[in-house]
Amino acid sequence: MAPSAPVACVNYAFDQPPKTAAVVEVAPGVLWLRMPLPFALDHINLWLLQDGDGFTIIDTGIARNEVKSAWKALFSGLMSNRPVKRVVSTHFHPDHFGLAGWLTDVLNAPLWMTRSEWLTGSMLYADRDGRISNAQVALFKQHGLDDVRLEALARRGNAYRRVLSTPPASYRRIGDGDRIIIDGCAWTIIIGRGHAPEHACLYCADKGVLISGDQVLPKISPNVSLSATEPSADPLSEYLESLDRLMALPQEVLVLPSHDFPFFGLHARIEALKLHHAQRLDALADYCRTTRTAAETLELLFRRKLDAHQIMFAMGESLSHLVHLESLHRLRRTVDQDGIIRFAAVSAES
Repeated sequence: MAPSAPVACVNYAFDQPPKTAAVVEVAPGVLWLRMPLPFALDHINLWLLQDGDGFTIIDTGIARNEVKSAWKALFSGLMSNRPVKRVVSTHFHPDHFGLAGWLTDVLNAPLWMTRSEWLTGSMLYADRDGRISNAQVALFKQHGLDDVRLEALARRGNAYRRVLSTPPASYRRIGDGDRIIIDGCAWTIIIGRGHAPEHACLYCADKGVLISGDQVLPKISPNVSLSATEPSADPLSEYLESLDRLMALPQEVLVLPSHDFPFFGLHARIEALKLHHAQRLDALADYCRTTRTAAETLELLFRRKLDAHQIMFAMGESLSHLVHLESLHRLRRTVDQDGIIRFAAVSAES
Protein backbone atom coordinates (compact mmCIF):
# COMPACT_ATOMS: atom_id res chain seq x y z
CA MET A 1 0.00 0.00 0.00
CA ALA A 2 1.11 3.55 -0.69
CA PRO A 3 1.58 6.25 1.95
CA SER A 4 -1.54 7.67 3.51
CA ALA A 5 -3.82 9.88 1.49
CA PRO A 6 -5.94 12.51 3.26
CA VAL A 7 -8.85 11.06 5.26
CA ALA A 8 -11.10 14.06 4.56
CA CYS A 9 -14.72 13.76 5.71
CA VAL A 10 -14.63 10.03 6.47
CA ASN A 11 -16.90 9.05 9.35
CA TYR A 12 -16.12 5.67 10.84
CA ALA A 13 -19.21 3.59 11.57
CA PHE A 14 -17.45 1.51 14.26
CA ASP A 15 -14.54 2.09 16.62
CA GLN A 16 -13.66 -1.51 17.54
CA PRO A 17 -12.97 -4.41 15.15
CA PRO A 18 -14.29 -7.92 15.72
CA LYS A 19 -11.92 -10.29 17.46
CA THR A 20 -10.50 -13.14 15.42
CA ALA A 21 -13.19 -15.81 14.81
CA ALA A 22 -15.90 -13.41 16.06
CA VAL A 23 -18.32 -11.27 14.06
CA VAL A 24 -19.93 -7.84 14.20
CA GLU A 25 -23.17 -7.17 12.32
CA VAL A 26 -22.65 -3.97 10.30
CA ALA A 27 -25.98 -4.02 8.43
CA PRO A 28 -28.91 -6.45 8.48
CA GLY A 29 -27.52 -9.83 7.47
CA VAL A 30 -24.01 -8.45 6.84
CA LEU A 31 -21.36 -9.74 9.26
CA TRP A 32 -17.83 -8.40 9.64
CA LEU A 33 -14.88 -10.74 10.26
CA ARG A 34 -11.24 -9.80 10.70
CA MET A 35 -8.31 -12.15 10.01
CA PRO A 36 -4.58 -11.62 10.71
CA LEU A 37 -1.90 -10.84 8.12
CA PRO A 38 1.87 -11.29 8.72
CA PHE A 39 2.79 -7.87 7.30
CA ALA A 40 2.97 -4.25 8.42
CA LEU A 41 -0.67 -4.12 7.29
CA ASP A 42 -1.65 -6.74 9.84
CA HIS A 43 -5.28 -7.58 9.07
CA ILE A 44 -7.93 -8.05 6.43
CA ASN A 45 -11.66 -7.56 6.78
CA LEU A 46 -13.83 -10.36 5.43
CA TRP A 47 -17.62 -10.47 5.15
CA LEU A 48 -20.26 -13.12 5.80
CA LEU A 49 -23.62 -12.48 4.18
CA GLN A 50 -26.61 -14.35 5.56
CA ASP A 51 -28.05 -16.28 2.63
CA GLY A 52 -31.28 -18.11 3.44
CA ASP A 53 -30.36 -21.04 5.66
CA GLY A 54 -26.64 -20.44 5.11
CA PHE A 55 -24.01 -17.90 4.12
CA THR A 56 -22.09 -16.32 1.27
CA ILE A 57 -18.43 -15.63 2.08
CA ILE A 58 -16.73 -12.52 0.64
CA ASP A 59 -12.92 -12.94 0.54
CA THR A 60 -10.91 -15.62 2.30
CA GLY A 61 -7.81 -14.49 4.17
CA ILE A 62 -4.26 -15.61 3.52
CA ALA A 63 -3.21 -19.28 3.49
CA ARG A 64 -1.73 -19.61 6.97
CA ASN A 65 -2.54 -21.96 9.82
CA GLU A 66 -3.80 -19.24 12.16
CA VAL A 67 -6.34 -18.13 9.57
CA LYS A 68 -7.49 -21.71 8.96
CA SER A 69 -7.89 -22.11 12.73
CA ALA A 70 -10.08 -19.01 12.89
CA TRP A 71 -12.28 -20.33 10.08
CA LYS A 72 -12.56 -23.72 11.81
CA ALA A 73 -13.75 -21.98 14.98
CA LEU A 74 -16.46 -20.28 12.91
CA PHE A 75 -17.42 -23.59 11.27
CA SER A 76 -18.00 -25.17 14.67
CA GLY A 77 -19.73 -22.08 16.08
CA LEU A 78 -21.74 -19.50 14.17
CA MET A 79 -21.63 -21.42 10.87
CA SER A 80 -22.30 -24.87 12.34
CA ASN A 81 -24.71 -26.94 10.22
CA ARG A 82 -25.35 -24.00 7.90
CA PRO A 83 -24.31 -24.39 4.23
CA VAL A 84 -22.07 -21.94 2.41
CA LYS A 85 -23.73 -21.13 -0.90
CA ARG A 86 -20.68 -19.54 -2.53
CA VAL A 87 -17.24 -18.08 -1.83
CA VAL A 88 -16.62 -14.76 -3.62
CA SER A 89 -13.06 -13.49 -4.07
CA THR A 90 -12.94 -9.81 -4.97
CA HIS A 91 -9.48 -10.16 -6.56
CA PHE A 92 -6.41 -12.37 -6.80
CA HIS A 93 -4.25 -10.89 -4.03
CA PRO A 94 -3.43 -13.55 -1.42
CA ASP A 95 -5.32 -11.98 1.47
CA HIS A 96 -8.47 -12.13 -0.68
CA PHE A 97 -7.85 -15.37 -2.62
CA GLY A 98 -5.32 -17.24 -0.52
CA LEU A 99 -7.72 -19.73 1.07
CA ALA A 100 -10.20 -19.93 -1.80
CA GLY A 101 -9.10 -23.45 -2.71
CA TRP A 102 -9.14 -24.69 0.87
CA LEU A 103 -12.50 -23.11 1.73
CA THR A 104 -14.25 -24.35 -1.40
CA ASP A 105 -12.92 -27.88 -0.77
CA VAL A 106 -13.79 -27.96 2.94
CA LEU A 107 -17.22 -26.39 2.46
CA ASN A 108 -18.07 -28.01 -0.89
CA ALA A 109 -18.94 -24.53 -2.16
CA PRO A 110 -18.31 -22.93 -5.56
CA LEU A 111 -15.91 -20.04 -6.11
CA TRP A 112 -17.35 -16.92 -7.79
CA MET A 113 -14.77 -14.55 -9.26
CA THR A 114 -14.02 -12.40 -12.29
CA ARG A 115 -12.17 -14.11 -15.10
CA SER A 116 -9.06 -11.90 -15.05
CA GLU A 117 -8.60 -12.35 -11.29
CA TRP A 118 -9.01 -16.14 -11.35
CA LEU A 119 -6.65 -16.47 -14.30
CA THR A 120 -4.04 -14.15 -12.77
CA GLY A 121 -4.08 -15.90 -9.41
CA SER A 122 -3.95 -19.35 -11.01
CA MET A 123 -1.09 -18.28 -13.30
CA LEU A 124 1.00 -16.89 -10.45
CA TYR A 125 0.41 -19.98 -8.32
CA ALA A 126 1.50 -22.20 -11.22
CA ASP A 127 4.82 -20.33 -11.61
CA ARG A 128 6.88 -22.94 -9.74
CA ASP A 129 10.26 -21.79 -11.07
CA GLY A 130 9.74 -18.10 -10.25
CA ARG A 131 9.87 -17.00 -13.88
CA ILE A 132 7.41 -14.14 -13.29
CA SER A 133 9.07 -12.91 -10.10
CA ASN A 134 12.42 -13.02 -11.91
CA ALA A 135 10.90 -10.85 -14.67
CA GLN A 136 9.81 -8.35 -12.01
CA VAL A 137 13.35 -8.22 -10.64
CA ALA A 138 14.68 -7.68 -14.17
CA LEU A 139 12.19 -4.85 -14.70
CA PHE A 140 13.32 -3.13 -11.49
CA LYS A 141 16.97 -3.52 -12.56
CA GLN A 142 16.13 -1.68 -15.79
CA HIS A 143 14.67 1.08 -13.66
CA GLY A 144 17.75 1.58 -11.54
CA LEU A 145 17.25 -0.52 -8.40
CA ASP A 146 20.59 -1.33 -6.76
CA ASP A 147 22.11 -4.81 -6.60
CA VAL A 148 21.61 -5.27 -2.85
CA ARG A 149 17.86 -4.74 -3.03
CA LEU A 150 17.59 -6.69 -6.29
CA GLU A 151 19.26 -9.65 -4.59
CA ALA A 152 16.86 -9.41 -1.64
CA LEU A 153 13.92 -9.51 -4.06
CA ALA A 154 15.43 -12.40 -6.01
CA ARG A 155 15.82 -14.43 -2.79
CA ARG A 156 12.08 -14.12 -2.14
CA GLY A 157 11.30 -16.03 -5.33
CA ASN A 158 7.59 -16.64 -5.88
CA ALA A 159 6.39 -15.42 -2.48
CA TYR A 160 2.81 -15.43 -3.78
CA ARG A 161 2.73 -19.20 -4.12
CA ARG A 162 3.74 -19.68 -0.47
CA VAL A 163 0.63 -17.94 0.87
CA LEU A 164 -1.96 -19.61 -1.38
CA SER A 165 -3.80 -22.87 -1.09
CA THR A 166 -4.12 -24.68 -4.41
CA PRO A 167 -6.65 -22.60 -6.39
CA PRO A 168 -9.91 -24.24 -7.42
CA ALA A 169 -9.77 -25.87 -10.85
CA SER A 170 -13.02 -24.18 -11.84
CA TYR A 171 -15.05 -21.13 -10.89
CA ARG A 172 -18.25 -19.27 -11.75
CA ARG A 173 -17.44 -16.09 -13.65
CA ILE A 174 -18.87 -12.75 -12.53
CA GLY A 175 -18.56 -9.47 -14.40
CA ASP A 176 -19.47 -5.81 -14.36
CA GLY A 177 -23.19 -5.23 -13.86
CA ASP A 178 -23.97 -8.82 -12.83
CA ARG A 179 -26.43 -9.17 -9.96
CA ILE A 180 -26.08 -11.85 -7.29
CA ILE A 181 -29.26 -12.50 -5.32
CA ILE A 182 -28.35 -13.16 -1.71
CA ASP A 183 -31.12 -13.67 0.83
CA GLY A 184 -33.57 -11.98 -1.53
CA CYS A 185 -31.44 -8.86 -2.07
CA ALA A 186 -29.54 -7.96 -5.25
CA TRP A 187 -25.81 -7.30 -4.97
CA THR A 188 -24.49 -5.62 -8.13
CA ILE A 189 -20.92 -6.22 -9.29
CA ILE A 190 -18.97 -3.03 -10.01
CA ILE A 191 -15.56 -3.64 -11.59
CA GLY A 192 -12.59 -1.59 -10.51
CA ARG A 193 -9.17 -1.67 -12.16
CA GLY A 194 -5.65 -0.49 -11.46
CA HIS A 195 -5.10 -2.10 -8.07
CA ALA A 196 -5.92 -5.43 -9.72
CA PRO A 197 -6.96 -6.33 -13.27
CA GLU A 198 -10.71 -6.87 -12.68
CA HIS A 199 -11.47 -6.22 -9.01
CA ALA A 200 -15.11 -6.93 -8.05
CA CYS A 201 -16.85 -4.53 -5.68
CA LEU A 202 -20.34 -5.51 -4.51
CA TYR A 203 -23.11 -2.94 -4.03
CA CYS A 204 -26.51 -3.60 -2.45
CA ALA A 205 -28.94 -0.70 -2.90
CA ASP A 206 -31.50 -2.34 -0.59
CA LYS A 207 -29.05 -2.39 2.31
CA GLY A 208 -27.17 0.79 1.35
CA VAL A 209 -23.86 -1.11 1.48
CA LEU A 210 -20.77 -1.19 -0.76
CA ILE A 211 -18.18 -3.92 -0.24
CA SER A 212 -15.29 -1.95 -1.70
CA GLY A 213 -12.48 -4.48 -1.26
CA ASP A 214 -9.22 -2.63 -1.84
CA GLN A 215 -10.56 -0.14 -4.42
CA VAL A 216 -11.49 2.46 -1.79
CA LEU A 217 -9.88 2.36 1.65
CA PRO A 218 -10.56 4.96 4.35
CA LYS A 219 -7.00 5.75 5.44
CA ILE A 220 -4.41 4.43 3.01
CA SER A 221 -4.20 4.54 -0.76
CA PRO A 222 -4.43 1.13 -2.46
CA ASN A 223 -1.22 0.09 -4.14
CA VAL A 224 -1.32 0.71 -7.90
CA SER A 225 1.67 -1.03 -9.47
CA LEU A 226 3.14 -1.58 -12.89
CA SER A 227 3.75 -5.29 -13.42
CA ALA A 228 6.45 -6.99 -15.49
CA THR A 229 3.71 -9.15 -17.01
CA GLU A 230 2.23 -6.03 -18.64
CA PRO A 231 4.99 -3.39 -18.70
CA SER A 232 3.27 -1.14 -21.27
CA ALA A 233 0.08 -0.76 -19.21
CA ASP A 234 -1.09 2.42 -17.45
CA PRO A 235 -2.68 1.06 -14.24
CA LEU A 236 -2.97 4.46 -12.57
CA SER A 237 -5.18 5.73 -15.38
CA GLU A 238 -7.39 2.66 -14.92
CA TYR A 239 -7.55 3.21 -11.17
CA LEU A 240 -8.55 6.87 -11.48
CA GLU A 241 -11.25 5.98 -14.01
CA SER A 242 -12.59 3.36 -11.60
CA LEU A 243 -12.84 5.95 -8.85
CA ASP A 244 -14.93 8.13 -11.15
CA ARG A 245 -17.32 5.23 -11.74
CA LEU A 246 -17.81 4.69 -7.99
CA MET A 247 -18.79 8.34 -7.62
CA ALA A 248 -22.14 7.36 -9.17
CA LEU A 249 -23.09 5.57 -5.94
CA PRO A 250 -24.93 7.45 -3.17
CA GLN A 251 -22.78 9.52 -0.82
CA GLU A 252 -24.57 7.98 2.19
CA VAL A 253 -23.62 4.37 1.33
CA LEU A 254 -21.91 2.38 4.10
CA VAL A 255 -18.49 1.40 2.70
CA LEU A 256 -17.02 -1.92 3.82
CA PRO A 257 -13.28 -1.83 3.00
CA SER A 258 -10.81 -4.68 3.24
CA HIS A 259 -8.63 -2.78 5.72
CA ASP A 260 -9.31 -0.41 8.62
CA PHE A 261 -12.96 0.29 9.56
CA PRO A 262 -16.33 0.54 7.78
CA PHE A 263 -17.09 4.18 7.01
CA PHE A 264 -19.44 6.77 5.56
CA GLY A 265 -18.27 9.49 3.17
CA LEU A 266 -17.57 7.68 -0.10
CA HIS A 267 -17.53 10.77 -2.33
CA ALA A 268 -15.25 12.77 -0.06
CA ARG A 269 -12.87 9.82 0.24
CA ILE A 270 -12.73 9.39 -3.54
CA GLU A 271 -11.96 13.08 -3.98
CA ALA A 272 -9.21 12.79 -1.36
CA LEU A 273 -7.68 9.80 -3.18
CA LYS A 274 -7.77 11.64 -6.50
CA LEU A 275 -6.13 14.69 -4.91
CA HIS A 276 -3.49 12.46 -3.33
CA HIS A 277 -2.50 11.00 -6.69
CA ALA A 278 -2.58 14.40 -8.39
CA GLN A 279 -0.19 15.75 -5.76
CA ARG A 280 2.14 12.78 -6.15
CA LEU A 281 2.15 13.22 -9.93
CA ASP A 282 2.97 16.92 -9.60
CA ALA A 283 5.74 16.19 -7.10
CA LEU A 284 7.23 13.52 -9.37
CA ALA A 285 7.10 15.73 -12.45
CA ASP A 286 8.92 18.47 -10.53
CA TYR A 287 11.45 15.98 -9.11
CA CYS A 288 12.22 14.78 -12.64
CA ARG A 289 13.41 18.22 -13.70
CA THR A 290 16.63 16.42 -12.93
CA THR A 291 16.62 13.14 -14.85
CA ARG A 292 15.72 10.26 -12.51
CA THR A 293 15.33 6.50 -12.45
CA ALA A 294 12.27 5.01 -10.76
CA ALA A 295 14.54 3.78 -7.96
CA GLU A 296 15.72 7.33 -7.32
CA THR A 297 12.13 8.51 -6.85
CA LEU A 298 11.57 6.17 -3.90
CA GLU A 299 13.20 8.67 -1.55
CA LEU A 300 10.57 11.21 -2.60
CA LEU A 301 7.52 8.94 -2.45
CA PHE A 302 8.36 6.74 0.55
CA ARG A 303 10.01 8.52 3.44
CA ARG A 304 10.71 5.41 5.50
CA LYS A 305 12.94 2.36 5.38
CA LEU A 306 11.47 -0.33 3.10
CA ASP A 307 11.97 -4.07 3.45
CA ALA A 308 12.03 -6.41 0.44
CA HIS A 309 8.26 -6.97 0.60
CA GLN A 310 7.62 -3.22 0.64
CA ILE A 311 10.22 -2.50 -2.07
CA MET A 312 8.24 -4.68 -4.48
CA PHE A 313 5.14 -2.53 -3.98
CA ALA A 314 7.04 0.75 -3.80
CA MET A 315 8.86 0.23 -7.11
CA GLY A 316 5.62 -0.83 -8.79
CA GLU A 317 3.87 2.25 -7.41
CA SER A 318 6.63 4.60 -8.54
CA LEU A 319 6.59 3.11 -12.04
CA SER A 320 2.80 3.38 -12.36
CA HIS A 321 3.03 7.11 -11.65
CA LEU A 322 6.01 7.69 -13.93
CA VAL A 323 4.37 5.81 -16.80
CA HIS A 324 1.15 7.76 -16.27
CA LEU A 325 3.08 11.04 -16.45
CA GLU A 326 4.71 9.77 -19.64
CA SER A 327 1.25 9.04 -21.10
CA LEU A 328 0.27 12.64 -20.28
CA HIS A 329 3.43 13.86 -22.08
CA ARG A 330 4.73 15.40 -18.87
CA LEU A 331 7.76 13.08 -18.79
CA ARG A 332 9.87 11.39 -21.42
CA ARG A 333 12.09 8.36 -20.98
CA THR A 334 15.63 7.71 -22.11
CA VAL A 335 17.62 4.48 -22.12
CA ASP A 336 21.37 4.60 -21.56
CA GLN A 337 23.96 2.22 -23.02
CA ASP A 338 23.61 -0.08 -19.98
CA GLY A 339 19.88 -0.41 -20.54
CA ILE A 340 18.92 1.76 -17.55
CA ILE A 341 15.70 3.74 -18.04
CA ARG A 342 15.43 7.32 -16.80
CA PHE A 343 12.64 9.88 -16.87
CA ALA A 344 12.93 13.63 -17.47
CA ALA A 345 10.36 16.40 -17.29
CA VAL A 346 9.08 17.75 -20.59
CA SER A 347 9.36 21.49 -20.70
CA ALA A 348 6.32 23.62 -21.50
CA GLU A 349 8.04 24.74 -24.71
CA SER A 350 8.52 21.18 -25.98
